[in-house]
Amino acid sequence: MKTGGERPFTPPPIWPYDGIVTETPTNTPEYSVSEIAGALKRTVETAFGQVRVRGELSGFRRHTSGHWYGAIKDERAVIDLVMFKGSAATLVFRPEDGMEVIAIGKLTTYPGRSKYQIVVERMEPAGIGALLAQIEARRLKLAAEGLFDAARKRPLPHIPQVIGIVTSPTGAVIRDILHRLADRFPRHVLVWPVAVQGEAAAAQVTAAIRGFNAIAPGGKVPRPDLIIVARGGGSIEDLAAFNEESVVRAAAESVIPLISAVGHETDTTLIDFASDWRAPTPTAAAERAVPVRADLRAAVAMQGARLDAAVSRALAQGRERAESGGRRLPSPRSLLALPSQRADDLADRLPRALRATAIFWRGRAERASAALRPPLIVARRDKARTAFAAADTALDRAAVAAVTRERARLATGAARLRPYLVANAGARARARLDQAGRLLGSLGPDQVLARGYALVLAPGGKLVASAAAANIEPLLTIRFADGETPVTTGTPKQGRLF
Repeated sequence: MKTGGERPFTPPPIWPYDGIVTETPTNTPEYSVSEIAGALKRTVETAFGQVRVRGELSGFRRHTSGHWYGAIKDERAVIDLVMFKGSAATLVFRPEDGMEVIAIGKLTTYPGRSKYQIVVERMEPAGIGALLAQIEARRLKLAAEGLFDAARKRPLPHIPQVIGIVTSPTGAVIRDILHRLADRFPRHVLVWPVAVQGEAAAAQVTAAIRGFNAIAPGGKVPRPDLIIVARGGGSIEDLAAFNEESVVRAAAESVIPLISAVGHETDTTLIDFASDWRAPTPTAAAERAVPVRADLRAAVAMQGARLDAAVSRALAQGRERAESGGRRLPSPRSLLALPSQRADDLADRLPRALRATAIFWRGRAERASAALRPPLIVARRDKARTAFAAADTALDRAAVAAVTRERARLATGAARLRPYLVANAGARARARLDQAGRLLGSLGPDQVLARGYALVLAPGGKLVASAAAANIEPLLTIRFADGETPVTTGTPKQGRLF
């Protein structure tokens, strides 16, 4: 039967499925893959309605959807597990790899991967593995020493000039940090290469942190203002170096503010507790280290614009208030009208007031002079003169008496001192005379003659002072100390006769 414009089906001349041999029918039923997967799922869920499984967590991670995925294992087997967002919200502890737990839920299968798994509804900690037990004991020890106290945390610099990075120089971590710093705010970077995994990692990380702190400010190598300790994600064994006590102590002792960026968001190491700020990823550490320069410029520009607008608005408001106030004020002429009128009035009253004042004081003066009696004044003047004359006479008598007494006292003193003065003057004169006599005697000719000298005298006692004068004298006298001897001389041609 035809309906509408439909045409009846007409097979093509050659049917494409001709010649295909169909299988021989059997009694075995035929199932699709989905039917088999569904049957297995129902069987497992029916046989194991709700179970409690004890084991150690492995690969436990949180998805962006809020669900948790991982595995629970023991020494011989592994079972995948999944914990959906609603059940994960009821957890009272933070699950970590290596932690021994009791998972309560239902066994089921995941047809998409042909795996069986346990859908966890509740989870309880059953114990901690050996590694986690060691880490937990170390954490408690260091916390008791105060290495994790919030008071020890140092504020991070807003814009550090130099950033020191402790990480592997070959991994993707350093590239991510440098790329993020270049995008946000390029800074001077010092990289201290270290091993981030293995036996030598802990010692190298410790030496790097302390080495950055040992750099002297103002030296050839700039001292960092901020340190970033970074590593990519990994298992708890891979991150063991950052749980070592030496690394934690070096981070806590660092004077330079330190950011720990070890592992991913779900990874936690002991250095995170001792650092001044924990970054969930190395990229987040770079973002926390520096702000976005473009944002700063925009913020400064916006603040500048707001400042300009505020200043303009303040000036406009001030101008408006000044103009409004000016309109309310009276005019200067009206303000000066009343004072001007009062000044004119006072100027007119001033001469009259001066004349009245002068007449008043003149009258008082005349009345005062009339009150004075001339006879009384004369009597008082004569009395004063008499008193002055008597005083002068008394003073003259007292002065004469005082002078007389002083002269008598001086005469008495002079009479007493005169004998002493005369005696002393005579003694001093005799002493000076004796001294002069002794000097004269020592310098006189007699003393010279006593020492073996002689004087040659001409007639008349004239002293002959030279040989020429002696040759012209016929008779000479030689005076010695004990007497004189006459000597006769010849003429100059005859020579000397003595």
